[in-house]
Amino acid sequence: MAHRTILKLALLGVTGLSFAVPALAADGTATDVGTLTKDAADKLYPAKRPYSPYANRSFPSRPFFGDTHLHTSFSFDAGAFGARLGPSEAYRFARGEQVTASSGQPAKLSRPLDFLVVADHSDNLGFFPDLLAGKASILADPTGRKWHDMILDGRGADAAIEIIIAFSQGTFPKALVYRPDGSPFRSAWQEIVKAAEQANDPGRFTALIGYEWTSNTAGNNLHRNVIFRDGGEKASRIVPYTTMAPFGSDNPRDLWTWMAAYEEKTGGRLLAIAHNGNVSNGRMFPIVEPGTGRRIDRGYAEVRAKWERLYEATQIKGDGETHPYLSPNDEFANFERWDKGNLDLTAPKTADMLQYEYARSGLKLGLKLEAETGVNPYKFGLVGSTDSHTGLSAVEEDNYFGKTSAMEPSAERSSRVFVKGAAGTIYEWETSASGYAAVWATENTREALFDAMERRETYATTGPRMLVRFFGGFDFEPADARTRSPALAGYSKGVPMGGDLGAAPPGKAPTFLVAALKDPIGANLDRYQIVKGWLDDRGEMQEKVYDVAWSGERKPGGDGKLPPVGNTVDVASATWSNSIGSPELISVWKDPDFDPKQRAFYYGRVLEIPTPRWTTYDAKYYGVKLRPEVPTSLQERAYTSPIWYSPAE
Repeated sequence: MAHRTILKLALLGVTGLSFAVPALAADGTATDVGTLTKDAADKLYPAKRPYSPYANRSFPSRPFFGDTHLHTSFSFDAGAFGARLGPSEAYRFARGEQVTASSGQPAKLSRPLDFLVVADHSDNLGFFPDLLAGKASILADPTGRKWHDMILDGRGADAAIEIIIAFSQGTFPKALVYRPDGSPFRSAWQEIVKAAEQANDPGRFTALIGYEWTSNTAGNNLHRNVIFRDGGEKASRIVPYTTMAPFGSDNPRDLWTWMAAYEEKTGGRLLAIAHNGNVSNGRMFPIVEPGTGRRIDRGYAEVRAKWERLYEATQIKGDGETHPYLSPNDEFANFERWDKGNLDLTAPKTADMLQYEYARSGLKLGLKLEAETGVNPYKFGLVGSTDSHTGLSAVEEDNYFGKTSAMEPSAERSSRVFVKGAAGTIYEWETSASGYAAVWATENTREALFDAMERRETYATTGPRMLVRFFGGFDFEPADARTRSPALAGYSKGVPMGGDLGAAPPGKAPTFLVAALKDPIGANLDRYQIVKGWLDDRGEMQEKVYDVAWSGERKPGGDGKLPPVGNTVDVASATWSNSIGSPELISVWKDPDFDPKQRAFYYGRVLEIPTPRWTTYDAKYYGVKLRPEVPTSLQERAYTSPIWYSPAE
């Protein structure tokens, strides 16, 4: 066999072969026949593997940061609360341009985002821009003219209250309702699609088309953000699904049916991101399907698992990873908590609701339902996003523009009431400057980002742009953590966040390769934790948090807890120091409590050192004194999508 043939096979990666080859004399002539193994061929012909370790990579090499949940003036409630920026301005801001906020203040991000979804509410889509513009069809209605004139006269806040009350109580004039079969609704959707098409710049900035389906019966939030993989050609062939009868429904099953119909009609692709379960009052992750009284069955589990691959674990209306009541042994569970009631505080929260609202408990319920039905309905990855209703994806602690345009920066917002109801009062200071979605995609395009979301290779961040890796397998070794490219071992020896581990080989337990780098302009890191959830031998749901990598020379105490990293925050000056913590963390961890017969999931949680909260920056900027109950610092964090372990059947 000629050497050129051997080289060709080596370059193709042919393995497990040996070749009869001529042995060469000093003058280059063949003298006899020998045998060349594949390993020897690799050494003889090193061109098979490029010298550069970055050449021919097919896996994602960087995360893209963005927001999958932003509202503009096209959303009915955002417009009512003062938003005057539309989709085009929202995309300009996300791309890094300076814009003028609805309150008249200049606003700009510290760094551009990589992608954005303008996810305006589909119900009554586009009403407010037309009201502000004095559209003839609106002014023809006496109530519409009254509201328009109130806004022009500077009584926009009074008009907003009237409009919201009318809509929530069913007294909104029928002539002013933007129905999905009407031209004003269709026109608004076409404007949203057009803005996304104009902003989309493949490779540099991605404008994903989307909207929010807003199921909110009795104030129980079951909202979903619907994301298109497709461009305007397909997205413009439909109108968004609403909750408005007879055109839509408040039942998630009906949304999933609509999504299937869209894909069949257009050949396009969709996914839905459920969000804000902490104000659903026990309805986000049910074990009994609401309205039917039937325990979740295989059919429900299969359909939900197909369409809802991601969950929004953190946003402005509080953090949704877990709750102290659900995770009493987790010292970091009490984070940015919003748990007084449902969305409008018309019904109080009770302890029995909590396990059906938070991401960690939802993941555990998924294991339980999988054991019963054979399918896990809550097999979701994690993202964060803003749910801002200002048109501005601005949730850096020192650059926080609030939940609504009425809450944009001011000296009063740290003491004002945000919402008040029978269940209690939420103040504006209780809103959280959070969060963003991080997506490990091969490139910054609609298709690549969507595909990464669909395979759940994502993580949530409360705002910082830290870089987080999480791989699981059975063969990781400590040496895999001694590298500048952990992904090389991660992808070749295991699966990334969002992936699945099959039954463990005999005598082996899952191992995890974890790595995190600080935000380049942010705080150092405190620790990297792995959160494990599993079903024990009795079918009971369990959880445990492990510290697997941390900064400094700290050692766990007798209770197994790692001492705090410290706190350098100076509240008076709203400053902090990176004199504690570490810029990076990397390690390999093996589950010490593994039982190969038990279903389990694992996800990573990365914590920064303490830094000033947005309320502290406000106090310094405006020279105001915070109320004693207002927190002044926090530990920003990231949550990776889980990796699931399934035992042999």
